[in-house]
Amino acid sequence: MKQSKHKVVILGSGPAGLTAAIYASRAQLEPIVIEGPQPGGQLTITTDVENYPGFRSGIMGPILMDEFREQALRFGTQIVNVWIDKVDLSSRPFKLYGKESVDSAEVTSVIEAESLIIATGASAKWLGVPGEEPTPVGLGGNGVSACATCDGFFFRERPIVVVGGGDTAMEEALFLTKFASSVTIVHRRDEFRASKIMQDRVLAHEKINVLWNTEIKEIKGTTADGVSSIEIYNSLTKETSDLPTQGVFIAIGHKPNTDLFKGVLEMDDVGYLKTEGRTMKTNIPGVFACGDAQDAYYRQAISAAGTGCMAAIDAERFLAEHGEAVENTETNY
Repeated sequence: MKQSKHKVVILGSGPAGLTAAIYASRAQLEPIVIEGPQPGGQLTITTDVENYPGFRSGIMGPILMDEFREQALRFGTQIVNVWIDKVDLSSRPFKLYGKESVDSAEVTSVIEAESLIIATGASAKWLGVPGEEPTPVGLGGNGVSACATCDGFFFRERPIVVVGGGDTAMEEALFLTKFASSVTIVHRRDEFRASKIMQDRVLAHEKINVLWNTEIKEIKGTTADGVSSIEIYNSLTKETSDLPTQGVFIAIGHKPNTDLFKGVLEMDDVGYLKTEGRTMKTNIPGVFACGDAQDAYYRQAISAAGTGCMAAIDAERFLAEHGEAVENTETNY
């Protein structure tokens, strides 16, 4: 068994987690970042990122996250790959239990934290159809997206499809009309569940068409050219056909990666962690949440990074207020 104790433990290594690490390490708190199942977060499956400040010609998502990582390491952040499956936040130091690989062997790890920053992010809900997988297996990040704000710009004067029937789908479709030549909403039911005002705006828009009672069965295209069409199935006519399109935006919701904290931390009905006022404080003193794990509204890399900064400052002030001289330690049994 491997046991360690740290002043600041950051759970998650996306823009929020690594920004928190940069700030905490510069404050000489010697943070440890625990990578999750997707090191680097959702940007690692994104191709061009053109809306992150500081890169006037854009930057590839994986490269941007490598820059985040190297900057955090430069200031002394420790990054480990541990799969956390249990937490105990009943008292400080908080305890995180998990498994990690050491010299090709699986070792049980117990990580103690005087302060904890949760930056576990959120995952887009997907259709589960062939072709939507991340490249190079599928076309995810190459014509298939779950973020119109991130990727809409790349589809200027192109026909695109939006999948969904809630407010998110309506918002995505309306936003994408700024760029696309046409927007087709594919919805499996015969009515939207979105608010009436959003429905009215969508149905009145000259660029938007709706395919009711329709499901996507496959997204087609090539790695070289991106999406070329989708195979659709109409549940009323029982007919299958191909619809030409150059972009598919999945807008059926996001799920925050917060199951680990159910019944422990306050969260909304969907699972987004609740924070106090304009801070990143949760209902447990010493535990902070940032990024998409607590942001159901913006869900952008830049806003996630901003809340990561805030969480680190909150953690620094928390430790200073408690006046505790904590030393990072590591023990192997």
